[in-house]
Amino acid sequence: MNTKHYDLIIVGTGSGNSIPGPEFDDKSIAIVEKGVFGGTCLNVGCIPTKMFVYAAEVAQTIRDSERYGISSHIDGVDWPSIVSRVFDKRIDPIAQGGEEYRRGPRTPNIDVYDQHATFTGPKTLKTGQGDEEWEITGDQIVIAAGARPFIPEYIETSGVSYYTNENIMRLEKLPKSMIVLGGGFIALEFAHIFAALGVEVSIINRSERLLRAVDVDVSDRITELTARKMHTYLGVNCTGATQDENSTTIEFEDGRTVTGEILLVALGRTPNGDLMNLEAAGIEMDEDRIAVDAYGRTTADGVWALGDVSSPYQLKHVANAEMRAVRHNLLHPDDLKEMPHKFVPAGIFTHPQIATVGMTEKEAIDAGYNVTVKIQNYGDVAYGWAMEDTSGFAKIIADKDTGKLLGAHIIGEQAPTLIQQLITVMAFDLDVRAVATDEYWIHPALPEVIENALLGLEFD
Repeated sequence: MNTKHYDLIIVGTGSGNSIPGPEFDDKSIAIVEKGVFGGTCLNVGCIPTKMFVYAAEVAQTIRDSERYGISSHIDGVDWPSIVSRVFDKRIDPIAQGGEEYRRGPRTPNIDVYDQHATFTGPKTLKTGQGDEEWEITGDQIVIAAGARPFIPEYIETSGVSYYTNENIMRLEKLPKSMIVLGGGFIALEFAHIFAALGVEVSIINRSERLLRAVDVDVSDRITELTARKMHTYLGVNCTGATQDENSTTIEFEDGRTVTGEILLVALGRTPNGDLMNLEAAGIEMDEDRIAVDAYGRTTADGVWALGDVSSPYQLKHVANAEMRAVRHNLLHPDDLKEMPHKFVPAGIFTHPQIATVGMTEKEAIDAGYNVTVKIQNYGDVAYGWAMEDTSGFAKIIADKDTGKLLGAHIIGEQAPTLIQQLITVMAFDLDVRAVATDEYWIHPALPEVIENALLGLEFD
């Protein structure tokens, strides 16, 4: 077996691939990536899904145009053209270019290994380059190996064909119907995409509510709205799956069944640490994630972890922020920075869109805060009138004693954009009473929803 030692080994080319910069030019570096360069976000996650979402939003706007006095119709959906726009013209060239860059002459200090990496001892990994086996060691190792779709046992053992986020976007043609297993971010975003493009969608979820981890008012609203547009089977336990040449059927514990042309399994993602023989290197797990301290250090000296493999937040912007912290810590071991996990926001690109940051109302109350809460409907401001909006709202939760923002939860048009100003309020520890009154809010723009929500908080 070939062997080589490095100053730094990085496993994974999502956010981990951003670590090597000019400040590492004097270091020998190994990058290990068994899949496609760029990681989940670029290839099978955030970016391509939102490109599909945008196409779905265009279709949805056309379908809803009658309410604005405009007669329109969709003549057809050119699915292969949508797929080509996303992958052939955008995603695949970026991924290919990223790999070529790391393998090429512009980064001569970096070697790329393209086989799976497993630990064989402290700071020692078994991997490969093509057909060649290699054992590589490093003074420092960063594990940024991501996560994979979770597949329940009854699906794995059934023998039925299924899709996940990793291949559903490269379908050759649109199905007439589909089953979506799951009620989280991934499930609902794909359900929205395919339903808006004309597919009959059935969602199956074990919980009675969709997106049950978000604030209950938002969860209840998206559950209600989704049920109007798709078939929803909530609060059910699945026991089996069967398949014939034209369809897949899911069986429930109560004897009912649901059938669709294809099946999408979107039940969350499993961190990949369990595939790396971590015990051999003295790296401990925290349940299903690699355990790290506040600075990104694992339980093995000189080994770090970041992103979905170790983070409590499976979000690309968090992985990028963790990467920046770990990169600093590699370069400045005497001046460590903590992983930046305060006020982590999330956007969910359903229809309507959802965004959230900070505590839910229940969490704030349970934490002992004297809370003041305001729910402001989109339809109560002028731009909401223009949109004829009847379902969107912003929910603001603040500390009545200090005026500090504790949480914000928005469901409606451009929610992930609107929430950014509230992330700023939290990040800079501003008093919401001053934020509401000491700046201009453009009239009649949509941010008036936020202005009126802040003004509606009671501090008596």
